[in-house]
Amino acid sequence: MRNPFARRGQHPEQGQHPEQGHGPEQGHGPDRVPDQGPDRDADPDQDHDRDGVPRVRPGGRSRRRALARSLLAVACGALPALAFPAPGLWWWAYLALVPWLLLIRTAPGARRAALDGWLGGIGFVFAVHHWLLPSLHVFLLPLSALLGLLWLPWAWLVRSLLGGAPSALRAGTALVAVPSGWLLIELVRSWEGLGGPWGLLGASQWQVPAALRLASVGGVWLVTALVVAVNTAVALLLAAPGLRAVGVAGLAACALVAGTAAWGVGAPRVTGTVRVALVQPGVFDGADGAERRFDRAEELTRSLAGQRLDLVVWGESGVGADPAGRPDLAARLTALSREVDAPLLVNVDARRADRPGIYKSAVMVGPEGLTGERYDKMRLVPFGEYIPARGVLGWVTSFGKAADEDRRRGTEPVVMRLPATGDGSEEGARDGGAGAREPLVGPLVCFESAFPDMSRNLVRDGAGLLVVQSATSTFQKSWAPAQHASLAALRAAETGRPVAHATLTGVSAAYGPDGRRIGPVLGTDASAVAVRELPLSDSTTGYVRWGDWPLYGALAVVGAVCAAEGAGAFRRPGAAPRARRARTARGSAGHPWH
Repeated sequence: MRNPFARRGQHPEQGQHPEQGHGPEQGHGPDRVPDQGPDRDADPDQDHDRDGVPRVRPGGRSRRRALARSLLAVACGALPALAFPAPGLWWWAYLALVPWLLLIRTAPGARRAALDGWLGGIGFVFAVHHWLLPSLHVFLLPLSALLGLLWLPWAWLVRSLLGGAPSALRAGTALVAVPSGWLLIELVRSWEGLGGPWGLLGASQWQVPAALRLASVGGVWLVTALVVAVNTAVALLLAAPGLRAVGVAGLAACALVAGTAAWGVGAPRVTGTVRVALVQPGVFDGADGAERRFDRAEELTRSLAGQRLDLVVWGESGVGADPAGRPDLAARLTALSREVDAPLLVNVDARRADRPGIYKSAVMVGPEGLTGERYDKMRLVPFGEYIPARGVLGWVTSFGKAADEDRRRGTEPVVMRLPATGDGSEEGARDGGAGAREPLVGPLVCFESAFPDMSRNLVRDGAGLLVVQSATSTFQKSWAPAQHASLAALRAAETGRPVAHATLTGVSAAYGPDGRRIGPVLGTDASAVAVRELPLSDSTTGYVRWGDWPLYGALAVVGAVCAAEGAGAFRRPGAAPRARRARTARGSAGHPWH
């Protein structure tokens, strides 16, 4: 009878176990594995290790295939960048991860899946941060390689749950676990020292009303989880025809969540308005650029006289010396505030008059002079405002536009009172008493608007208006200005407070407490001023109340999946029972059928 397990081109009896074969007289003694002859189905240029990872022989087709797969992984990881401004293809975010997921699930082994995850992570980080090239130059590549390692365990998770022919249990678990794994990546890379939370996938949905309502419940994290869940469901539809019902159920669940957020979560209750002017002087290069920029901002501000303003906001680094130590600058700003009958919130990038070191500070100026309200930036941009381990990496400053001297950090957030002007009492203006205006102002400086926790803490401290002072002139012709301005929409929706985003050179914009943009933006080609009447609200959003609960949920889900995998609750993807190893006469383990 023919052995159904015998290989093609092989005699049926050659498929027997070596210890059950013919005797030594037929050439199959106990020390030998039967000669199976050539395998017509095998690739002559490669074999595989125990994990299924190809062992490449020099000059073989496997090397070319491995290289092509590696390049494909990098390209797949870069695809989500198109969902962010400036391209702004927000709908693409719901499909952008599908090619990467499908690639990882087909990895022949865990190590190849990890490599696909790492290379895709490199592509993602580089594509989302490519505008940093003027500052980091070639150093962006090793930085991308370092951060790309964060996607390595995520790729293991994807292959474990989606690889091979996944069961309904594994497929259903993937709908929750794959987004949770991605959230943990965003949590780790949100640390300031690793570059901060720039390019969070949920931030690509800044102009989608349903996503903004979802952000009010669980922050940008909950939006990210929904986006990755949709990608996972689509990957299931394409990769596992037998589990299309699970994919359809996943899409239906995501639609239900988005619909509930859109129609079930109310917009913040409007309690009043505040009139804010955004002053954008524009680009002024050269040795005297800072002075000319100040003069232009002063000229634009003076044009606001008679417009009944509550606050005038200048962009980051609009003042090049500390007014506390420069009476002439303080006098100019005070006269300007008196002329427009509104307080000025300016930004100083200089050595403080009362302590050593350079600070970036938001400073409030009223008609009576400096109010004493001051906030020093707490979270600095690595390689932009300081050099990590400067004693070792200080030479980096000679290649890019990194800071020659590290900026100093502030120690605590500050909520500022608007001083009284012509309609308030002078006593109230001095001591912040009854004559002080509402709302309270929570300032953030540039990069800090990327951190959801900072705006949340300011609102919990009483801020009714969030103000971001920014400068992206170094990256003027890149995607950075538009993407930075879009972050204010998420911070507004998360906190239920209006956000004014004022820059030196664009993009300047303002958003209401529901995250909707109020009025047009001032683009990077504008030297102008814009007045926006922003709705105020005293509503408390779910995110302000409960904080980063989606991250805690993601930790719990990934921990539970790892525990279940360790307990053997999930079958390995495409695994088949391994044959018992044969024992040779020397007592060493052999591999039957080889």
